[in-house]
Amino acid sequence: MLTNPSIDKLLKKVDSRYSLVILASKRAHELAEGSKPLLSHYQTTKPLTKAFEEIAAGAVTIDKHKKDKPDVQ
Repeated sequence: MLTNPSIDKLLKKVDSRYSLVILASKRAHELAEGSKPLLSHYQTTKPLTKAFEEIAAGAVTIDKHKKDKPDVQ
């Protein structure tokens, strides 16, 4: 069960649970392949939870005009 960041906090950053899953999945895949971390500190070593932390921090968002990769700010 995901407790940190909370689902409620994450759903404030995206428009649906589906969008959250897709965004987190794509970002976790990038992290697993060696993409540069966007936060200075993570509470875990797992790519998916790192992706959730980045979404909660606002470092990763959905660009509705770009369909292939998440918008990394």
